[in-house]
Amino acid sequence: MTKLTPIESEFATTEEAEAFDAWLRATVEARMASDSPRIPHDEVMARMQAIIDRRKNA
Repeated sequence: MTKLTPIESEFATTEEAEAFDAWLRATVEARMASDSPRIPHDEVMARMQAIIDRRKNA
């Protein structure tokens, strides 16, 4: 187990970083293989901006 510093990584050890990387890759691959409809980038950004604006005004 190799310990990491906060400057090197957000993870405490290389094992944690590798486990997260494996999880993220599997998640992305599953999503890319999905037949569900895609959401255009502009629409996603507009939705996120609306969430940000609502929270700023709350």
